[in-house]
Amino acid sequence: MQTYIKSTIKFLAIVGVILITLNQGLKAHSPDQSYLYFNVYEETMDGTVEMTVKDINIALGLDLDPSPYFKDKNDEITKEALPAEWEIHQERLIEYIKARIALRSGGQEIPMVFKDMEILKLTESIYILSNFDMPSIDSIPDDLDIDYNILFDKTDIHRGFTIIAHNWKAGVINNEAMSSLIFSPNNTTQTLLLDEGSVWQGFKALVKLGMWHIYIGIDHIFFLLALILPAVVLRRTRENRLNIQPVKKFSASLMYILKIVTLFTIAHSITLSLAALGYINLESRIVESLIALSIGLAAFHNIYPIVEKGEGLITFLFGLFHGMGFASVLGEKGIEGSYMAVSLFGFNLGVEIGQVLIVCAIFPILFFLRNKPIYGKILIYGSVFLILASIYWFVERFFDINFLLDDYIGKAISKVFKVIGLK
Repeated sequence: MQTYIKSTIKFLAIVGVILITLNQGLKAHSPDQSYLYFNVYEETMDGTVEMTVKDINIALGLDLDPSPYFKDKNDEITKEALPAEWEIHQERLIEYIKARIALRSGGQEIPMVFKDMEILKLTESIYILSNFDMPSIDSIPDDLDIDYNILFDKTDIHRGFTIIAHNWKAGVINNEAMSSLIFSPNNTTQTLLLDEGSVWQGFKALVKLGMWHIYIGIDHIFFLLALILPAVVLRRTRENRLNIQPVKKFSASLMYILKIVTLFTIAHSITLSLAALGYINLESRIVESLIALSIGLAAFHNIYPIVEKGEGLITFLFGLFHGMGFASVLGEKGIEGSYMAVSLFGFNLGVEIGQVLIVCAIFPILFFLRNKPIYGKILIYGSVFLILASIYWFVERFFDINFLLDDYIGKAISKVFKVIGLK
């Protein structure tokens, strides 16, 4: 008995360290995105750089408070003049943008001439819009080379979106949905196509974004893991929950996985679409807390069935909340315009590809181990681990607690990754 207690304490200690480590990539699905918009007319071009006040504070070392300018939930999204107390920082922001974004065509630099700034008022963030002209262009090129380095020196999860809002040449009008390019710390130089090819270019970018969001969304992976763990044993009731019987056929396990992944896909696709289109707008703290809670309940169901043969119900119900978490990566601004359906499909497809890769990596291992004594420990201890992760993230998100120890461990791990070449 003492050996069991010591083993359990050791296990819980390891779990605690792992949870703190994993939490580095899980700051409540903050979009962490800036935007570069272009308007392409018959003979001229202009554009806008959009950054949140939060990101500008990080970039410039400022302490601007956006909260007095948040819009009420039922108000229309509006653009307004830059507040007078922020105007003193305009030149610094322009200098920062010019140092971090470079435009070229045919090997020639294209200057951005900034003219004015506005704010975009949203419910949880304020964007500063830096509008610019491109007077050196006298005829529209077929493509544009872009170097983009906004905030990449400050955080690894920031992404820069380039969007063609209006393109006379390609017939794009009022596009807020299709991102043509998505920049990352490891991909800072790309070519923007200014013809019809940009639609396919944007679709591929959104597929990659969906896959990336699965990669950094460890809570989504944990929820999927909680659903996969019991895939290679016969369904259990509360009475026989301790009797773990492996399935005999690979096909039976495969059908279970396909059903679960399909239900999860359907559920999160529904709410992802509704949230991205603005029909659902729950407070992010609530959504993220429910996502954390879903992991624990799904894992607890593996130990003590909450609903008899209710795996499908649990998957679908909590998949709805995960969809709202996925929607946050598309930004609070929402999406609109001609390509919204293509954008949603591309992002959803990327998420599904990411999920399939996870299943393909984990499922064969579980199937191979299903007849071995260690599988029972993997199922039980793995579920306990997921429950502890759920509690940890729920407390942090619901009560808005930032454990300071996270930052120190995260920095140490970041240094290790750099040394071994993983970052």
